[in-house]
Amino acid sequence: MMHGPLSDRTTAPAAATSSGLVAALEYALALCNRVILVFAALALIGACGVLSFSVIARALFQSPNYWQDEAAVFLLVGATFMTAAYVQQQRGHIGIEAFVGLLSPRANRIRLWLVDLASFAFCVFFAWKSWTLAYEAWDDGQVSNSMWSPPLDIPYGLMAVGMTLLCAQILLQLIAPIAGASRR
Repeated sequence: MMHGPLSDRTTAPAAATSSGLVAALEYALALCNRVILVFAALALIGACGVLSFSVIARALFQSPNYWQDEAAVFLLVGATFMTAAYVQQQRGHIGIEAFVGLLSPRANRIRLWLVDLASFAFCVFFAWKSWTLAYEAWDDGQVSNSMWSPPLDIPYGLMAVGMTLLCAQILLQLIAPIAGASRR
């Protein structure tokens, strides 16, 4: 199950009506997420195209492609991590809702806030490690162990940026109730 919108939050544009700064940040991040969503969709289509081309080239021309797997993985890593903030914005991540019916609405809001706090702590650590991996790959000139040898700072960088955007999204969801806004 997923968290889904809470009953006190009906529309996304009314996210933080009482706090101008939080509302502006949420709007900016939502706009960024929508732009990334378009590029992620194109990346998924690109990965499908690359893998389909590989299958056809092998079947028809007995021509091995040594780059297609990594290209598809890079595209999928980018699409997955870069859209994580959008999924969090929609509360689309998987959540266990065993106690929702047993708790009062106030207790559920507190529970959700605590879950967001724990998620934020984990994501900050993950983002930090992703940035260190990206920097080390860039600084050392690390490449994959294939004939194509693409630089590894590309997928690590996509992971780092995606996790940083996810941290920003969770942080906005954490501070919205404190700033006096309704939360989703």
